[in-house]
Amino acid sequence: MPPTDASTDTGTAPAPSNEDTLDLRLPDEFLARLAEDTDAFGGGNGGEQGEPSANGELLDHLADWGPVVTPAGTLHLLPVRVERELPLISRWMNDSTVASYWKLAGPEAVTAEHLRTQLDGDGRSVPCLGLLDGTPMSYWEIYRADLDPIARHYPARPHDTGIHLLIGPVADRGRGLGSTLLRTVAELVLDKRPSCARVIAEPDLHNFPSVSAFLSAGFRFSAEVDLPDKRAALMVRDRLLRDLM
Repeated sequence: MPPTDASTDTGTAPAPSNEDTLDLRLPDEFLARLAEDTDAFGGGNGGEQGEPSANGELLDHLADWGPVVTPAGTLHLLPVRVERELPLISRWMNDSTVASYWKLAGPEAVTAEHLRTQLDGDGRSVPCLGLLDGTPMSYWEIYRADLDPIARHYPARPHDTGIHLLIGPVADRGRGLGSTLLRTVAELVLDKRPSCARVIAEPDLHNFPSVSAFLSAGFRFSAEVDLPDKRAALMVRDRLLRDLM
């Protein structure tokens, strides 16, 4: 099951009006990174050099979704490669605010096990590093909620897609960036997954900044849900309502 909370953002922002996937001119360093990832994902052999090992069909080949423009910059979700991203993600997990919700503080091995559980699976959950204008600044998990244990706790529909977000740098929190990114990624999921009718999230009900960020991102509060490790606010972004919220 994915971790316990969806966002560590502590503010809100006006909803962006238009976010499209574009043909972009990106920094040379970012382009070099994309070239490395293309080589790594092309083989599909699993293991450290071929992560993620799953073929990506359960999430419509997320690794190929490409960059998307947001009011805050150009966002690109790249499936995690443990041998390269582990130190950074583990450092974020050991931030006191993050740790209180994700509960993955400790040595790097704790985070590594969490990441590899997803990467060694069948592709129903994909951990991603979020780059904004080429700079790593967020950690995401995009997952098939209908195939996840959370589906036992709410009336799941086929192809429901879940989102978890962690904003790493403290300087990026509390200024509405989380809302902007959540809206962007929810729209990206709906654009790239035509079979998905809604995007869901389940932040801790008492994590008011997180719930507020989802509301500002066009999600609606659906219900309170009792999960094994928390009481959650089920947040839903509906395809049919995407132009209204």
